[in-house]
Amino acid sequence: QVRLVESGGGLVQPGGSLRLSCVAPADIFAISIMGWYRQAPGKERELVATVTVGGRPDYAAFVKCRFTISKANAKNTANLQMNGLKPEDTAVYYCKSMSRDDDYWGQGTKITVSS
Repeated sequence: QVRLVESGGGLVQPGGSLRLSCVAPADIFAISIMGWYRQAPGKERELVATVTVGGRPDYAAFVKCRFTISKANAKNTANLQMNGLKPEDTAVYYCKSMSRDDDYWGQGTKITVSS
């Protein structure tokens, strides 16, 4: 069973920052687009950002330069640096790997933005 392991969630005040990390198996990481999604209570899961095998990032419009997705290839890790967090960013954040062979999800990490 393929396992993506996320870390870095927690409680943060509005305007604060958090960094999420997702570690994938090396063989999966090497061939996959890595993405971060989120699901707020009562809402559908939505795309936050993706990064290609070659390192090209792409973002949802609501990110608006606040978030940065990156890869650490030597560690098989995809990171999401989130700055300027808002209460509406409160959600469970999921890592996803996407390749021609298959897609895999992490278990999710919860972020709460509140004062």
